[in-house]
This record gives sequence, C-alpha cells and structure tokens, in this order.
Amino acid sequence: MKKFEVVFIPGPGMGHLASTVEMAKLLVARDARLSVTVLAIKLPHDAQTAHHIQTLSAAFEGKSIRFIVLPELIFPSDGNSSRSSFLVEKLYESYKPHVRQAVTNLIGSINLVGFVIDMFCTTMSDVAKEFGVPCYLFYTSSAGFLAFSFHIQEFYEQNKNIEELLQNPDGELANLPSFINPVPRTAVPGFFFNKDMAVWFHDNTRKFRTEIQGILINTFEEMESHMMKWMLNGSSKIPNLYAIGPILQCNSSVNDGLEALKWLDEQPVDSVVFLCFGSRGSFDKDQVAEMARGLERSGVRFLWALRQPPPEGAMDGPNDYANINEALPEGFLERTRSVGRVIGWAPQAEILAHPATGGFVSHCGWNSTLESLWHGVPMAAWPMYAEQQFNAFEMVAELGLAVAVCLDYRMDMGREGLRVVSCEEIEDGIRKLMDEGNEIRKKVKEKSEESRRSMRDGGSSFVSLGRFIDDVLANAPEGNH
Repeated sequence: MKKFEVVFIPGPGMGHLASTVEMAKLLVARDARLSVTVLAIKLPHDAQTAHHIQTLSAAFEGKSIRFIVLPELIFPSDGNSSRSSFLVEKLYESYKPHVRQAVTNLIGSINLVGFVIDMFCTTMSDVAKEFGVPCYLFYTSSAGFLAFSFHIQEFYEQNKNIEELLQNPDGELANLPSFINPVPRTAVPGFFFNKDMAVWFHDNTRKFRTEIQGILINTFEEMESHMMKWMLNGSSKIPNLYAIGPILQCNSSVNDGLEALKWLDEQPVDSVVFLCFGSRGSFDKDQVAEMARGLERSGVRFLWALRQPPPEGAMDGPNDYANINEALPEGFLERTRSVGRVIGWAPQAEILAHPATGGFVSHCGWNSTLESLWHGVPMAAWPMYAEQQFNAFEMVAELGLAVAVCLDYRMDMGREGLRVVSCEEIEDGIRKLMDEGNEIRKKVKEKSEESRRSMRDGGSSFVSLGRFIDDVLANAPEGNH
C-alpha cells in the first residue's frame, strides 16, 4: 500500500509535544495509508522534554511515526529584557532552515501531503508552501481561547484600544458573540499586557486565517458548542475547523508513582482531593505553608504533588525536594499522616483515573483539564500562567464545570507582585469541590460520558478526524489513494 506522509512540527515543551504525538498516533491508527514524521524542537535546559523525545524515538522505531530531532539552538535574545523571554517568532525563524533541510532529505523516499504545525509556529507555513503542500494547525488549547484570540485580533486590526481594559482592574470585554458572559480582565492572559508580545500574538492569530488550510482543535463539540458555533459560521472567516479531542496521554510510566497509587487503593471511592500544578508549577515557602494549613483545616483526604521551584532566574523547571519536610510547616506530615500524602512528581493520568480520586485542584492547563473531564473528576481552578486564567474562567463561569480556589493568581507577571492565596480561600475551594451535593460533580460525570462518546465510531470527534483525513488525502497525487 502506498503511504502518504504528514510532517508534524510540535512546539517545544512537554504540553505541546505530548498532545501532538498522541494526535499523530491517532491519525496513523485511523488510516493505514498515512505515516507521520515528527520534527522535534529541543530547547536548552529542558531535560524532561529531551528525555521524552529520546524515549518516543526508541518506542516508534520502525513504525508509522518517525522522529527527527532538530539541532539544539541557543534561544535568541535581542538584549531587550521586555522581549527576551518571548522571542518565539525569532526562535521558529531560526529553525526554518533546519526544517527545510530535514524535509528535503526525506522527499525522495516519501509522498508528502501536508504539514501539521503547532499553534505558535505559523511561520513554518512558508516552508510548506515551498514544498507545495497545505499547512494545517494543531491547536493545543481550547476552542474558547481560539475564539477569544480571534476576537482580540479583530479589535487590534480595527485599531480598537483595549489597553484601557487591561489597565482597569474591573474591566471586562462584553458582548463577544462566542461567549455567554463578559470576559473579565482577570481572565486575559499575561502576554496581552506586554505590547510587544501582544503584537506578535495578534500577527500569529491573523495568519490562522490567511496561511492555514484548517485548524485541528483538541476539544469536542459537545463541550464547547457555543464557541464552535460562532467559529463555524461563515461570517467569522475562519478556515476549516476539526474538533478531534479529547486527545490525552493516558498511559504514562508509573514507576515513580507506585507508592501513591498503592495508598489510593486503601482510600474510599471519591474521597481524595489531588493537588497537582503541571510540569512547571511550583510555589514559594509562604504559599506552601498556606496550602498546608488550608488542607489541614479542610479535613479532606489529600494527595499533594509538591515540587521545588527552580533557582531565581533559572530556566529550568521544578524538581522534587530532596527532603519534603523542609518545605512544609513543622509537624504537618505527622498531623496529617492518617489522611494525606505529599509526593513529588505524580503520574497524573493514573491518579485521576483511580476510583478514590474525587477532586482535582489544578493549574487549568488544557491537557490537565481534558484529563480531569475524561475521568469524571471535578476540578478546582488555580491558574498560574499562559492561557490558564482564561481556561479557568471558561470552566468556572462559561461552562459551570469547575469551582474556583482563585482566578487572579499570575506567575507570568513576575514573582514580585505575586499574591499569597490564603488558607481560608484554599479550604473553601476544597470544601466546595469535595461536597457530594455539588451540582458540578454530576455535570462533570455527564461530560465525561460525552467526551468518550465523541471519540468512538460515529462520535463527533471521530467524524471530524475522518473529515480531516479525507481533506489531507485529497492533496495526494490522483490515483494514489
């Protein structure tokens, strides 16, 4: 059988890489005519992603997915401190020659039919054009955030000044057609508060409309129907949309988390609250102390994944504590020994799938949000950075699928102005989350069933992926598919 190749270019970082690889696996499993080459970008100081790429390369050797690790480049800087941490466009521009060369090396042995690129690397659409194939986008955030990005980009194109909103603590964006509620200032991601970052983001979003053949979104229509409906109507001038999720990584290695899972085996069904804040989530000592007090006061069984922050100014992610006692209030572990455990890295998917897990205090990363819904575990929102504040707003206010611990915590605006969330707020959020009579618990169970149905034969995401495959193969040379 003749194979047709799709080149995937995921963004750097675990969140983007993991979901992109799962998407590639789904694609080749669905249609044996397709194969995938993943061009992996490895950033300096990101040992976790580097290890994951190496593991994936070995796991897929000889199969329909291959990995090519692009040369590791120095993260560019222009000497301007306001921009040096967000030179995404320069990073991807510097990778273009390497992508071009990698694809050129493959051309003699593959039938290339398209590129699927990360949501932040629209500049790679130029390379797809050079090879005469369409370029699709894999959007690893929510349909809600995509719709919001289009709205903001339109304001920018129309020279509407939204800076006043961003400066006003009580400001909000009302009457956006894809949302039921006004979007408050607290839900606007931090990068919109930096003019240079915002300009780059708007330009990137504009290219979704002008350079991209279609957008694959990691969501399912039944969850974000209002946002999808607006984007699918002709007036929005948005390219083909394919809601193909939830795409999850549900079978990670659990060797380092076996003790936590064994402890969960001994707990009653739906009795444990799980606290976990993603691969880059960590807190300073004052905040850890408030979290410990809030947990202790709640009296709820808990499993807490607590990571040590990197040194100030370092680009590394969090690590596990050598001695967890040093991070916690004196006597906390002894006093809570009968009801809780504090661990380091956690096998999140396996913990959420465990019958004893009844609630999830989360940073609201989109992958984590989808995992929580898939497993029917209600969530308490504590966003930290990137678009997580928006995800929290969507889950709490728009969809009514989560409770809030706090919605205005912002790590990406610098630690100097970072507020400490009080033990009272944490206790209140946990109590609401674990309340058996909470209506959200029932709604989340229903969404869990809907998410699983969407991926089955005939489900909305199953049909949408089939539509994408048909569109991709329509670009294959006639008579070959």
